[in-house]
Amino acid sequence: MASVDWRRIPTVLYPQEILDKAFRKASKQPDLVEDPDKYHRTRKQMDRMVQSAADVIDKTLLKWVDQWPSLNALSEFDQALIDAAVGNDEYRKTLGTIQWAAEQVRKIAGETQRKILRLRNIEGFHQARRHAYGRFSSILDQVSPQILWLGEARNVLRMLPSLDSDEPCIVVAGAPNVGKSALITALSSGEPEVAAYPFTTKQLHLGHFEHRRRVYQMVDTPGLLDRPMTERNPIEMQAIAALEHTGDVLLFLVDSTEGCSMSQQEQTHLLSEVRELMSERPMIVVHSKSDILDSVPEGAETLISAVTGEGTEELRTRLIETIGADEILNPLELPENWPRRDE
Repeated sequence: MASVDWRRIPTVLYPQEILDKAFRKASKQPDLVEDPDKYHRTRKQMDRMVQSAADVIDKTLLKWVDQWPSLNALSEFDQALIDAAVGNDEYRKTLGTIQWAAEQVRKIAGETQRKILRLRNIEGFHQARRHAYGRFSSILDQVSPQILWLGEARNVLRMLPSLDSDEPCIVVAGAPNVGKSALITALSSGEPEVAAYPFTTKQLHLGHFEHRRRVYQMVDTPGLLDRPMTERNPIEMQAIAALEHTGDVLLFLVDSTEGCSMSQQEQTHLLSEVRELMSERPMIVVHSKSDILDSVPEGAETLISAVTGEGTEELRTRLIETIGADEILNPLELPENWPRRDE
């Protein structure tokens, strides 16, 4: 299931902008009608103006409904992330209301056009068109709160990280300033993407590296998994719930240097909390900043340094082996979701 690129969702116009766009296009329709008879010419003009205005409004609203992803088609990670950011219930209700508005506009246009066909005077044609315009405006005014909500939600959702659920994912956690983003940079094939969680003031780093044509994604957890559970607010807990639905392995960094903002005891407690929270994920615990360690921490199995590169290649190999995405159970078949190149 591919990820959603939230930056591609369409701009949301204000209700008055939609009306201005619709009536501006409709005002050009009379010039397109040719009929020597004034009665028939006016009837055709008013009919086309109503249809044109309705088309603009209808297509604008339905474009949002069509191009905003259906929650049912998203991964559990994306659903949980949206719920934390803007609320899934409000998301569904808003798109449903906007679709209803589009249907009402089409219905009004059809009723007006049938009415125009029955009328027998020129002034009646104009009145029917003006009445339809008024009803269009009333519908958009009625759903104005939902349109404004959608515009605000777009600004929030554009900051969401895009993860491909078909590709392996590594969640990086640990105390503040232990070197999570630095490690992601060191392991990444290219420059990591910097995004933001909409529920924290910190930046999110997304990196990746490739092995045997498969992309391994890495995501850090700023402000989410770096302090005790009791200090997290409800929105952060929802964000953590999103992380529970992603990641093939959890990489936990421990900083044993004296400059760490958390004591070893606090980091050990945090590790136990995270281990319980992500109990269904394999976990690899590594000690960072090995280049400035005075001595090897007791029980430390893996030492790394994002500065010197010490241990990073060994860690990459261990991550690949732990995830086992390329494990071949049947030698006659490729692994699921194996990248293929067209000849």
